[in-house]
Amino acid sequence: MYMSARHQEGLAHLLYGMDFGGGFVALTGEVGTGKTTLCHCLLQQLPKNIDVALILNSKLNVLELLATLCDELAINYDKHQASLKILIDLLNHYLLAAHAKGRRTVLLIDEAQNLSLDVLEQIRLLTNLETSKTKLLRIILVGQPELKDLLQKKELRQLNQRITARYHLQPLSKQETRAYIRHRLRVSQGHQDIFNESALRKIYQLSAGIPRLINILCDRALLGAYSTNVTVINSAIIELAAKEVLTKADKKLSVFNVFLGLFFMVSILTSLYFSSYKQTDIKQVLLTLAAKPFDLLPAFKSEEKPLPSAEKIKHIPTTNTLHFDEWINNPLFSLDTALLMSLKSWGKTIPENHKVDCQTLESTGLRCVMGEATWKTILALKQPVILEFPFSETKKYHALVTGFGQNQSVIYFSDKISYPVADVLKYWNGYYLTLIAPPIPDVKWIASQQPSDNVVWLRYILNTFDGKSVTVDKPRAYDNALSERIKIFQHQHHLKEDGKVGAKTLDHLKDLARAVEFSQLEIIN
Repeated sequence: MYMSARHQEGLAHLLYGMDFGGGFVALTGEVGTGKTTLCHCLLQQLPKNIDVALILNSKLNVLELLATLCDELAINYDKHQASLKILIDLLNHYLLAAHAKGRRTVLLIDEAQNLSLDVLEQIRLLTNLETSKTKLLRIILVGQPELKDLLQKKELRQLNQRITARYHLQPLSKQETRAYIRHRLRVSQGHQDIFNESALRKIYQLSAGIPRLINILCDRALLGAYSTNVTVINSAIIELAAKEVLTKADKKLSVFNVFLGLFFMVSILTSLYFSSYKQTDIKQVLLTLAAKPFDLLPAFKSEEKPLPSAEKIKHIPTTNTLHFDEWINNPLFSLDTALLMSLKSWGKTIPENHKVDCQTLESTGLRCVMGEATWKTILALKQPVILEFPFSETKKYHALVTGFGQNQSVIYFSDKISYPVADVLKYWNGYYLTLIAPPIPDVKWIASQQPSDNVVWLRYILNTFDGKSVTVDKPRAYDNALSERIKIFQHQHHLKEDGKVGAKTLDHLKDLARAVEFSQLEIIN
């Protein structure tokens, strides 16, 4: 399975809804962008203490929805005398019993844009089932862009206010389309250069980066090349393939509408393809991607707890007089504190309000990568990493690993606190989070006309250059303020001061980026 940065970000939002959400999580995206695939990926790596009720048929009335939810959770009820009150009482009893056993329950609804207003209101009321401290039911809504418009209706303002995380899944970029095709070829042990560059550009142009359309165009092109004994597929073959699979729509229709006609035809094949992967295979792919600097997962958010002050951070114990389980069992070791320390290890300025999460970090150029890993993967990261240590359902502590000693048998934490690996691994649950810099872009210049990840990298390098952590609303946009910072950089390096990132300016920026990477590696070593 290929996980682009966008898909990893979407998966992070779903995981956030599982672990920290108290209300709703909404994931939207165009048809064919991979929403259902992410849901299957999520289901295949669930913690053992989570029960999921998955509803795929969203065209239900209120009573049918509650009955389906009971069926998914294996709650027995009299189908001939079922009423709203009976079903809600049974659900409440089930959720309380599950909570008492330390289990969490999640309702995941696909194609949620088809839900009626009455059903959505009933779903909102289900979140009122709670104890004095926690919600008993977490709800994830997955749907097409129409779901965003639906949630904006005045009648649903109460539900809309309870959405704690939202993400819109975009199609693949041109670079991701190329990487996706080559990934599919690599998995099938095919030749990496079957599609030449002109073919890859044409595929992106015709598919607009939608994975489902990429699949069908490539499949038809491979079939055509095989039938004519051609070994390299060019743009002409792609155009012929497109004529075969994209000509059934009225020529007066837009390209977008043509695509819509194709999505339904290939949906079953796409679902079968992704469901054929085993759980362990998907986990291994996710772990491998998480360790690579060019595959990012920036949407992981810290828990919504009061952040410690600078004085509290300084007073975390700095001696080894305690056993590890006693040392880490400290409320000061929150994820928020670990993120602040991680930011400090990068030499970045700590915000005055001491509030930081992975979404705000993106404006400074740093990205969060999180996931579940083996200890071998942690060692391979070669950079500071935050580990999670759960002591109960409600108590989770986090510590920043800053290095290793004695042939990696000793782990150093903040302030050079060290413990044997064996002691630490007794309590680590396998989850980690680390900050990484954007990859050095493989381009000859950075265009200022359109937003891109290259602009995020550019902001990060300039932050390193001038020591500022400039926070902006649109970090991928090349705005006037960024152009002025480029001029300052160009002036310092005796370059043409035009505010544009051409070949010479980019070379100097890349040299600075490599120096930053080298200095960061020295921290963990």
